[in-house]
Amino acid sequence: MAKNKDPQAPSPADDENRKARAKKKGLLFAILAFPVLLGFYATLLWWSSPRTGGQELRLDQYITLLRQGRISSATILETDNRITGTYDRGKYWVAVAAGRETIFARLTSALEDAGVPLKVQQQPLKNLLVPASLILPAFIVVDGFLILFLAFRGGGSDGYSAFGKSRAKRMATGESKITFADVAGVDEAIEELAEVRDYLGSPDKFLAMGAAVPKGILLTGPPGCGKTLLARALAGEANVPFFSISGSEFVEIFVGVGASRIRDFFAVAKSAAPCIVFIDELDAVGRGRTAMAVGGQDEREATLNQLLVEMDGFESGSGVIVLAATNRPDILDAALLRPGRFDRRVGIDRPDVRGREGVLKIHARGKPLAAEIDMAAVAKRTVGFSGADLANVVNEAALLAARRGSTQVEAKHMFEAIERVVAGPERHTRILSPQDRYRIAFHEAGHAVAATALPGTDRVGKLSIVARGHAGGFTWYVPEGDSLSVTRSQLLDRIAAMMGGRVAEEIVTGEFSSGSQSDLEQAGTLARRMVADFGMSTKMGPYIVKPFSNGYQGEMGVGYSERVAADIDAETQAILLEAESRCREVLTANRATLDQLAHALMEQESLEGDALDDLLLNITQTGPTDAAPVGARSVSGSGTGAS
Repeated sequence: MAKNKDPQAPSPADDENRKARAKKKGLLFAILAFPVLLGFYATLLWWSSPRTGGQELRLDQYITLLRQGRISSATILETDNRITGTYDRGKYWVAVAAGRETIFARLTSALEDAGVPLKVQQQPLKNLLVPASLILPAFIVVDGFLILFLAFRGGGSDGYSAFGKSRAKRMATGESKITFADVAGVDEAIEELAEVRDYLGSPDKFLAMGAAVPKGILLTGPPGCGKTLLARALAGEANVPFFSISGSEFVEIFVGVGASRIRDFFAVAKSAAPCIVFIDELDAVGRGRTAMAVGGQDEREATLNQLLVEMDGFESGSGVIVLAATNRPDILDAALLRPGRFDRRVGIDRPDVRGREGVLKIHARGKPLAAEIDMAAVAKRTVGFSGADLANVVNEAALLAARRGSTQVEAKHMFEAIERVVAGPERHTRILSPQDRYRIAFHEAGHAVAATALPGTDRVGKLSIVARGHAGGFTWYVPEGDSLSVTRSQLLDRIAAMMGGRVAEEIVTGEFSSGSQSDLEQAGTLARRMVADFGMSTKMGPYIVKPFSNGYQGEMGVGYSERVAADIDAETQAILLEAESRCREVLTANRATLDQLAHALMEQESLEGDALDDLLLNITQTGPTDAAPVGARSVSGSGTGAS
């Protein structure tokens, strides 16, 4: 319900303008005062320095002249700690250390003995130099800090309390140009967020049924899948204030600042209800607490505790909904995920083939596409790509078309862009020796032959010995479709296909090369996951090895004994050796096709389509096996480094 406001009361905008003007005036005054203070201090130092004419005499010289009767007069300068006067050669002065009464007594005694007239000259103005020399530097330092504070603090903030103010950005209605129509591949998440939009637009419909919208919605998923984009789309759809802030902006080195920013953030949100608040990268502030918190860890926990209090303090129907995003939900504090805080968790995964097609079409808006482009075919070639990857593919295709003087983005540009995103740009300037060219051709041919012969692998779509990124060549796999799970035999077959390049080099050249480094890394990782994560080891059985966390204590451990660790290493090595042996059998049985494919690669550098299919047609297929891997990115490469 809106509150009645005094029409004479200043609006928030007028108050902010008044504070901004006061800040500018204060900053201008501080800047003008700084050189004035420096100049005054320099003048003070110059004036405070003793200035007496004549010849400087040492104490021993002065006493000698007194005994010889050559000194005519003497005057003691009280503040300058000097004796001045005249002698037979003109004016003189002698420096006397301050506070040395013994020296003064000796000199005055010598002057009396010599019968020299002596007088003391007081310097009252110079007596003020000592306190002034202490006060002025302090004023200069304070003025310097004041300039820095006024220059760098947020406009409209009240003094040092600016550190405790939240830095949330308020997005006005209609400011966000992104809506749910600009998001594809996450239909379920859109449905969940559309419910929030509908509740804020017409809450009576939900309240009549006794239903309350979730107080908090947590978006989880891998990076680049559209969590932040969904929040921006909700801001464009909702006709209510939308506040956004990053979790890292709550974290500060000063004690208590993080909690203060949390309080200010939610106070602003409550005053603008109904509204939506979005916290990006929640794991920066919501990481699980530990029992032994020291230093900055203790401050971070205080910030998290304040967040827990603020979220649990919302009353039902307050109209404030918290939306948060993270790609690491496993490290969030358990208290943050309980019902009443984040009631609903919306998982956002990489899009399937239909979702990828929709994402590609959205990112292709406004770009001149050739009629020949089939987005469905492009979507099939991008298995495992996130929304950010697909946006990069479309952008790379447009860049390639512009670079080559084309007026339209053609299919060849799209497919080359996919290869650039996965394997990197082509390196035409890398000149290979005949030996390297020969070895890389057989390396890639070995991957293709092994993958084609083994039933659990994906179809080979392209071979190339043109260097891309750090790889000397690559083998492109084209999955038949999206799969949610994979069997042990498929994994073993894929590991064997990864060994194809290494085994082919050994068969043809009689030795291995460093070009198989990336293949061995991928194969080793996959074999270890089979043993430790998937429970596919014949020796260890249905046993998953995971690090453990001791609840609130936050203590992490390996979760298994040294014997189990040794078994994991042994089983992983056994899987790799078995895969290598099976790959060697396959390549030996298809040696003729291997040679033919490698020589065709050396002649044409790249093979795909019908030309590649014809060469792979004569490969002898093997039966199902106990061996194959999980394909993340369907590409395998070779080179001197990682592929």
